[in-house]
Amino acid sequence: MSAKRRADGPALKRKPKLSAGRAKPGGSGGSGGPARAKTGPDGKPGKVRSVARRRILKTLKWLLISLIVGCLLIVAAFVYLYKTTPIPNPNKDFETQSSFVYYGDGKTEIGQYATQNRSIIPLSQMPDTLQNAVIAAEDRTFYTNHGIDPKGIIRAAFNDARGGATQGASTITQQYVKILYLTQERSLSRKVHEAILSLKLQKEKSKQDILQGYLNTIYFGRGAYGVQAAAQAYFGVDASDLSLKQGAVLASVLNNPTQYDPANGKSNKQALLSRYRYVLSGMATMGKLSPAKAARAERHLPAFPVFKESSQYGGQKGHVLTLVRQQLHDLNFTDDEIDGGGLRVYTTLTQKAMNAAAAGVREVRPKLSLKQLHVGVATVQPATGALLGFYAGQNFLQSQINWAEAGGMVGSTFKPASLATAIANGYSLKSTWDGNSPYTFPDGLEVHNEGDSTGTNYGSAISSVTAMEQSVNTAFVDMSASIPNGPAKILTQAEKMGIPPEEPDAHYPGIPDSSRDLDADALITLGKARISAINMANAYATIANGGQRADVHVISKVTDSKGKVLYQYKPHTTEAIKPDIDRDVSYAMQQVVLHGTGTNAQAIDRPAAGKTGTATNANGDVSSSWFVGFTPQLVTAVMYVRGDGDNALNDWLPPYNGAAGYFGAGYPTATWAAVMKADLVGVPEQSFPLPAYVTGTPPESGHSAPPPPPTHHTQSSAPPTSSAPTSSAPTSSAPTSSAPTSPTTSPTSGTTSCPPSDSCGTDGPSASAAATDGPRPSVMASREPWW
Repeated sequence: MSAKRRADGPALKRKPKLSAGRAKPGGSGGSGGPARAKTGPDGKPGKVRSVARRRILKTLKWLLISLIVGCLLIVAAFVYLYKTTPIPNPNKDFETQSSFVYYGDGKTEIGQYATQNRSIIPLSQMPDTLQNAVIAAEDRTFYTNHGIDPKGIIRAAFNDARGGATQGASTITQQYVKILYLTQERSLSRKVHEAILSLKLQKEKSKQDILQGYLNTIYFGRGAYGVQAAAQAYFGVDASDLSLKQGAVLASVLNNPTQYDPANGKSNKQALLSRYRYVLSGMATMGKLSPAKAARAERHLPAFPVFKESSQYGGQKGHVLTLVRQQLHDLNFTDDEIDGGGLRVYTTLTQKAMNAAAAGVREVRPKLSLKQLHVGVATVQPATGALLGFYAGQNFLQSQINWAEAGGMVGSTFKPASLATAIANGYSLKSTWDGNSPYTFPDGLEVHNEGDSTGTNYGSAISSVTAMEQSVNTAFVDMSASIPNGPAKILTQAEKMGIPPEEPDAHYPGIPDSSRDLDADALITLGKARISAINMANAYATIANGGQRADVHVISKVTDSKGKVLYQYKPHTTEAIKPDIDRDVSYAMQQVVLHGTGTNAQAIDRPAAGKTGTATNANGDVSSSWFVGFTPQLVTAVMYVRGDGDNALNDWLPPYNGAAGYFGAGYPTATWAAVMKADLVGVPEQSFPLPAYVTGTPPESGHSAPPPPPTHHTQSSAPPTSSAPTSSAPTSSAPTSSAPTSPTTSPTSGTTSCPPSDSCGTDGPSASAAATDGPRPSVMASREPWW
């Protein structure tokens, strides 16, 4: 049809316009017709959205391509490494080298870890129950996997990327490869190498061969490599004679030979029981043990025999090696490195201090059951915080509890922290406190001094010095209550001095790094806390060091077998007490030795300071007895406890020189003197600095009445004086309250210093009852004012 013809034709019909709001057929809304795409800023529909969508899709496509390429490269690299990595020759002795521990001289050996103790036996001599227990404990897919744990490798990769420590979850094959062919290096590359060798090994060896090799090489603790040595070390039997329960124990300790060794204390035995039940449950889940048999075996662990002493861990040596191992763990050394890494560990311990501690205990300790009476001793060097020596208690092979580390309730040895806090808060040596018994809190709680049922009265206004030298409980409770927020401040002061808090804190290190029952309550000053003798010695070392705390430590350096330094202790000191306040606290503690409950310490015949401590348990019985004391060069803490650390000492310990031996004034102080006397042979005598007599503005009135004129002696380098300086002598009259009543006989058995529902500190008789060793040494005869 031509254009003209089309023009002459009938007119085309036009669609009528729709009015506003009228919907077009098939449309939506009021615009009619097909829905139109939204327009972009330039008026062109959907252009921006479309571009953005294309860009996102393009990016995702390239990311997917990159991921695929990356995976292919990783697979290709793994395949290449698999084909080009040969299985190496086994390491000599499976790459285990003995690690040696030395005294502080760096030459004399204390002992060594992991002297090889291995006997190779065939799998046929290993009971099926043992094999199944090990598989249940370490690798339940052992017979079905291909020698590697992909999840473990991925976890290790992510952990390494985050800078964390490489984690385990290795298969039995991987563990065997690591021992047999590789080093103990903790790195991702070693983990990949381990995986490759594991894949190759499981193709060349049967599962039975791998399991046999593994059980003949893996470390079980106690110096035992392989199941035969382990069976002898733990149960005194051959591996072929191991029972179900014994085999489950050995399978359990593999995971952590130190943590799960029941010889290391109650907590370790409890941890072993939990792991042991996990292993038995796994055997039942795998169908290798009936649920009924598993349930019966889970009830309790098998019996562990006591073995004869060996030169490796006998006596105190086992305690030393165990303590050093624990500290190496804290420095992030693994058991693999300790037992087979050829380490050279240099300690701060000296033969002289170790021998002095043991000899001092033997000299004084009453002849009572070695299984019941426990003595802990620790000696620390004030200027450095070095642990020079300790006595842990029983022969390690009879008891693995180190009482120098375990500690106990410290009683009144905690009081110096209270005095330091009081002086820092405005009080002074001449501030006075309520020494009468009982002291009653507003809520009705009563605190008693030692003595009869009501306690000894020392007077309503006794000085800080008298309160310290006679260890007056009521005075120190009054002191704590008179300091604003006193208990919390005393706790902070104690931590600064070297007593670790309940929860480990890097700012307050210690051995161990935490204390028990260290609460900021009203009775904190009486020593309810359970603290190690090592940490108590270091807290007093702060006072001996002019108020500067040096962190206590026992490891000075660690090297590898070639001499490369892997760890070096860096000396660190912190001001815990202001120097002038420290001098005043030290002065008050010198009076404890000169005139108070610690006069038996005068036996060392040189200036000394210290504090006795006696704690009572919830039954009101004396459960721990202490003396912690120092010279300017050396600090030693001594603790006596019985049974599990809470059994009664009163009515059980015999008298000491006619006085009650269960108080800190008795056996602990005499033991301290014996230890220090031996330790100070050849050490020049030094005097303490004079007191500073710090004064301040007390936060509470009523603590300033002066006591009677001074009659005390001090241990200083100043020449003797016949009287106090005129300008400093007090001029006011003595308080009008009742005069102090000093005890002249030993307190009665079972007397408590606080309500039976609480456990807190009390102390022994004063000088008149405890000083029975003859005249005081002449070195202590110089006279100084008490204030």
